[in-house]
Amino acid sequence: MAKNKSSRSVVVASGTGTGVAIDIGISQDHRSAIAGGLSRLLADTYTLYLTTHNFHWNVTGPMFNTLHTMFMAQYTELWTAVDPIAERIRALGHPAPGSYAQFGALTSLPDAPAEPPKAFKMVKILVEGHEAVARTARGLFPLADEANDQPTADLLTQRLDIHEKTAWMLRSLLDEQ
Repeated sequence: MAKNKSSRSVVVASGTGTGVAIDIGISQDHRSAIAGGLSRLLADTYTLYLTTHNFHWNVTGPMFNTLHTMFMAQYTELWTAVDPIAERIRALGHPAPGSYAQFGALTSLPDAPAEPPKAFKMVKILVEGHEAVARTARGLFPLADEANDQPTADLLTQRLDIHEKTAWMLRSLLDEQ
């Protein structure tokens, strides 16, 4: 174990490939656990992105234009979200997952249906997806708090706000009058 100038232990992060010690004030155990949670969040986000993009391509029916446009805004936001999540994993000294196999093993979301569902079923699936991603993000909060990891907590807060609002807006489309 390397020592820094203040003689505190500094542990080299596994998977960094650099052999350079990381001392950001978060223990290796906490960094590993948080990176694992963020990897699950990344997998959920990417899976929801793929499903939303799929639905954008395949939506039909009387609400086509509204849903096609809405789904595009949503998948664009999800696509933009994956990079900060992956970069936070890297900042914690761990490799970010990036393959379909890794995402499939890590995600809590089901894959998009092989046969495109009807428009309102798409909306229901996306509501469930956004709620699931919110649960994944929220589940990581206690660990980020315990580790005094404000950047991760901030990232989680931003993701929660977006997923909860998006789920609400989608649920509003399902309201039967």
